[in-house]
Amino acid sequence: MNKQYRDLLEAIESKDAVLCVVGLGYVGLPLAVEMVKQGFKVVGIDLDSRKIDQIYRGESYIHDISSTTLSEVVQTGRFQPTSDYAALRDVDAISICVPTPLSENQDPDTSYIVTVVENIKRYMKKGVLITLESTTYPGTTEELIQRELESLGYVVGEDFFLCFSPERVDPSNTKFNTFNTPKVIGGTTEACLALGVAVYSRYVETVVPVSSPKVAEMSKLLENTFRSVNIAFVNEMAMMCDRMGIDVWEVIDAAKTKPFGFMPFYPGPGIGGHCIPLDPMYLSWKAKGFRFYSQFIELAQSTNDNMPYYVVNKTSKILNEYAKSIKKSNILILGMAYKPDISDLRESPGLEVYELYKDSGAAVEYYDPFATSFKDKAGVTVHSVKYDLEKFKSYDCMVLVTNHSDLDYSAIASLGVPILDTRNAFKEFKLPHVYKLGHSVQHVDEQAEALIVG
Repeated sequence: MNKQYRDLLEAIESKDAVLCVVGLGYVGLPLAVEMVKQGFKVVGIDLDSRKIDQIYRGESYIHDISSTTLSEVVQTGRFQPTSDYAALRDVDAISICVPTPLSENQDPDTSYIVTVVENIKRYMKKGVLITLESTTYPGTTEELIQRELESLGYVVGEDFFLCFSPERVDPSNTKFNTFNTPKVIGGTTEACLALGVAVYSRYVETVVPVSSPKVAEMSKLLENTFRSVNIAFVNEMAMMCDRMGIDVWEVIDAAKTKPFGFMPFYPGPGIGGHCIPLDPMYLSWKAKGFRFYSQFIELAQSTNDNMPYYVVNKTSKILNEYAKSIKKSNILILGMAYKPDISDLRESPGLEVYELYKDSGAAVEYYDPFATSFKDKAGVTVHSVKYDLEKFKSYDCMVLVTNHSDLDYSAIASLGVPILDTRNAFKEFKLPHVYKLGHSVQHVDEQAEALIVG
């Protein structure tokens, strides 16, 4: 191996290497914090100056990083957040953790990666290790990074080292975090992979090397496409059970008692977060370039995208039971974040449900103790109402979209207001005004009448 490789490996092993994280969001900030905790000096780059100011004040904007932890990391003096890409001149290893959204046409938007690469080209020093963590299509690492740097005359594996290691962040997961979640990594050359494994193994418990960046890129898409397809399947099962008068939640509970050959997935109002709604479309888009059309991906996306409409349609049926229509009804959405106990609104199905209610003529509001505001499609800021059980009584219907753990389900159920529960959060309350996604309105009414007669 050449001198560049030997010097970087020695710096990594002695923890003298200066690491850099580009993009201090849900992936980047926890990664940077873990790097500092394990003894490295870390430069964090993010173009949002508000984030930089918050970090220096010790105010965490990420649920999984407490302000106390962030303050302790900043006080070490080994964490240097900045909005200036010129800081790349002094770093030995770069982890790219920028967003990779979809365009309006559902095509990959890699513009954030391109911006980072342009700045790397401007400021990088020889011998730097670059690892892309942003979820993207197979081939991105070579196409958008390797080719660009080689166009300057650099040789991968000699003048710079390149890997792909997909992020596996699960916000609010109390069991798995940056340190103890196994990390897949693929290198462009043997030297690249060796250095990637060396640096990541210093702050991640288990590193899983694979033969190439493409394999690592594809593994991430497989993980989330697997989830998307299975969620779509159980969403379809929920709609089927609704039609047949069967409780899909009871069906799932029965099926999951099988100790082999079954993995439970649960229906809901749609899919949210950065990964599951987007990653399958990255794979589908890339596959089309090889004249391969994935029917599973397209069908799953269509089914999951349809769930907000199903929720609104079911709300209409519930209101009909009370001689009301959605138009001019007062509807309260309970929970707007895409998953429980976080403020993350990325791709949340609740946002679409909100817009559909508005389009149907409803007067719709929402309550969420974490996600206290969002901008609607018109760009207007919508604020969460305050938690007020007396006010909640005035709504014609409440729709549980996100099952936050600190909601008082008993108190809410006792109000007597019709509730559509899309997460089975009210499963303990067998009340005639509590309706479930995946369980027909008529069947719920018949069951309630039977309980009353009994």
